[in-house]
Amino acid sequence: MRSELARYASYLVFVVVALATLRLLGHVLAPFLGAAILAYVFVPLVDRLERRGVPRTLGVVLVFGVILASLFGLLLVLVPLVERQVSSLLQGLPAALDWLRTRALPWVSTAMGTEVVLDSEALKASLMERLKGNGGVLAQWLGSVTFEGLALLGTLATVALVPLVLFYFLRDWPTLLGAIADLVPRRHLAAVSAVAKQVDGVLGEFLRGQLAVMAALGFYYTVALRLAGLDSALSIGVLTGLFAFVPYLGFSLGMVLSIFASFTQNHGAAGLLPVAAIYGVGQVLEGYVLTPWLVGERIGLHPVVVILSILAFGQLLGFVGVLLALPLAASCLVLLRHLRGRYHASGLYRE
Repeated sequence: MRSELARYASYLVFVVVALATLRLLGHVLAPFLGAAILAYVFVPLVDRLERRGVPRTLGVVLVFGVILASLFGLLLVLVPLVERQVSSLLQGLPAALDWLRTRALPWVSTAMGTEVVLDSEALKASLMERLKGNGGVLAQWLGSVTFEGLALLGTLATVALVPLVLFYFLRDWPTLLGAIADLVPRRHLAAVSAVAKQVDGVLGEFLRGQLAVMAALGFYYTVALRLAGLDSALSIGVLTGLFAFVPYLGFSLGMVLSIFASFTQNHGAAGLLPVAAIYGVGQVLEGYVLTPWLVGERIGLHPVVVILSILAFGQLLGFVGVLLALPLAASCLVLLRHLRGRYHASGLYRE
């Protein structure tokens, strides 16, 4: 009994030390964890090339080139598209502000019995002044960054580490796995291997399924918003699908952008109801059709656990922690299930 209590106490100490380390070094470890997740996704491609006789380093270079080319192509498509849509939205703002001042606010004032005032002329003048400058909206925004914006350089430098670390992870993945396996005590090797296979199954199913969900949601929102007559349907639909990887972020961001775009395009609230209906149906489609069908119930994360995971890993690792919250939570869930099974089989529980 005492030996079992000592063992579980050591488990608890290990967990506390690991959490404290994450808390202290979260921002340092974030790019390494992000690179490890990406390496896990693309290692099968490198392994397949190696089995076909391609040297591993050359295979990593080829896969790395495909990744960079895909990202570059995505940026070439999205950045001009988003800039054009932002310019269109800003140009529609003055008319929308006029509608807000002449129709919406008087109705609100009458309904509430108090006067609500909006200095729309000052806002309109400020917006039109910005629109008169040369260059695109994105260029103007980048040009307005002040010295305080240099604090972003630290974040950019951290993000720049991800490709470098990813390259070495892809090249040395078998060596890293062998080194980790060599550290495991031989009597626990079978149990650790079983847990690792379960984690591998959960992560693989989640990542593949989530990519399919993102593509399906991007297609649905683009088509639905276009049918609703929204000019910004393509950019908003693509952004909603891309950010669907983070639970609730894609839905929230897409709905806010769609409401704003509809308001400025229609100069009023006429198109808000179709937008709300589209995103309501999309949320039901994601939660009850796409995610159970494409991701499956194998992860088994309760919605409350999902929210807690996002908040916890976001606190520990920043925005990267938000992105990695569900894969990390799914891995922790597998470990906890294994520990629960060991605990139920122990004398400490049965006695």
